[in-house]
Amino acid sequence: MSTRIEADFGAITKEAREISEKSRAIARNIVKGDAPEDRIRRRCVIATGDPAFADLMRFENEPVKAGIQAIKKGTPIFTDIRMVQVGITKRGHNCEVRCALDAGSEIARTTGATRTSAGFMALEKELEGAIIVIGNAPSAALTVCGMIERGLAPELIIATPVGFVNASESKERVRALRVPSITCVGTRGGTPIAVAVVNELVEIAAGD
Repeated sequence: MSTRIEADFGAITKEAREISEKSRAIARNIVKGDAPEDRIRRRCVIATGDPAFADLMRFENEPVKAGIQAIKKGTPIFTDIRMVQVGITKRGHNCEVRCALDAGSEIARTTGATRTSAGFMALEKELEGAIIVIGNAPSAALTVCGMIERGLAPELIIATPVGFVNASESKERVRALRVPSITCVGTRGGTPIAVAVVNELVEIAAGD
């Protein structure tokens, strides 16, 4: 097993790096192994402060490989909400990070769809070959699933919507798709998980 010390790109001061390294060391005792999936599970455990979250993560259709390749190519990343967009590290990659809330206002007004769903509808042509990150909105996850079922082919979808209405069901539908995906099981999830997954993929890609 590797003894390499892991720390976050965002830990740029001495104190921040010490905290990051200590957190990583604790998480390594919870999630053993050096596979990329193990690193992502550890990052999610740190993000939630919950050791049990490691067992909730799901990886379908070689998503880590797809994510690393996409990040190295500078593939654009589309997020559902601003918090996810802001949380994604600016270091270690050249991917443009855009938010669906910047598009689709007219679609939302005329159809009554949620703003996140409408944003992804408006961006559909730009989502081909992109990385899609949905951290909060089950409605957006379901909308994107419909697009993919009709032929859209993103490089990777990361879906961790949270809540009691359609969150669990939307992630199950994502896992049934024939595209690379990283999700979590059940009603839990949210921005911290989505951001943790993306940022760990960036760090893995940068160190590959």
